[in-house]
Amino acid sequence: MTELVRDPQLKPLNRHVLVALITTDVHARDIVDDLKKENVQSNDEFTWKRQLRYYYNVEVDALAGLEATKNCEIRQVQAFLQYGHEYMGPTSRLVITPLTDRCWITISMALHIQRGANPAGPAGTGKTESTKDLAKAIACLCIVFNCSDQVDYKLMAKLFSGLCAQGCWACLDEFNRIEIEVLSVIAQQLLEISTALLKVRSDIAADDTEKKDHFYFQGNTIAIKPEFGCHITMNPGYAGRTELPDNLKVLFRPVAMMVPSYALIAEVMLGAEGFGNSKNLAEKMV
Repeated sequence: MTELVRDPQLKPLNRHVLVALITTDVHARDIVDDLKKENVQSNDEFTWKRQLRYYYNVEVDALAGLEATKNCEIRQVQAFLQYGHEYMGPTSRLVITPLTDRCWITISMALHIQRGANPAGPAGTGKTESTKDLAKAIACLCIVFNCSDQVDYKLMAKLFSGLCAQGCWACLDEFNRIEIEVLSVIAQQLLEISTALLKVRSDIAADDTEKKDHFYFQGNTIAIKPEFGCHITMNPGYAGRTELPDNLKVLFRPVAMMVPSYALIAEVMLGAEGFGNSKNLAEKMV
């Protein structure tokens, strides 16, 4: 594939697709190496279960003997996520490192329990990009919103209303720049959404007249889809940053994002762009 990328006759669109394929394929190759090194014998072992795995389920109607539903399901550790079928186009993919994997496990497990994830760490460690890339991996639209001290609760209510109805992810970047008074109200809004998601995902309704795919939110009855997820990223310790209130902290699962694996990232990026000797070159660079 690396040789194919170097082909001068290759169309730009095809080259873009190939680069993304190589980036994800390198990770798949590394996973197989890890499974072999650790002598994994069973699909119950954690080394296997922590990988992002895709299953295509076909439920057969026992009476008719026909295929009833077909669905692609994504599993990671104990989490079950539905494939989103969102058309993304030929997007670029993030180089998947052990740090990215840990972040993904936190996000998928958070979604599994109707919560969000909170990657925190210094600038440039891939907090936002990791969140966006997992959304690409499960074909779900992810809207990145840059927070500032100008944000108020009415603006956030409008944002959440649209995203709930659409069933896509919100990634609230630098969330702790919002004023503490506003954060308290946002915590209440997210709690209402989390309660509604619990009903949607578990098919619970108070009675037959209640529509479980709608809920009352900030004075309006709005639609909600089970694919919705809200994640936040933070730079703790910077000037002008707010400490999150406790009622907001409990709605997010934290994950620390520190030093990225620069050598691995350089190796994969060079290999994807057509360098045959990418490993040696990457080590020289970093």
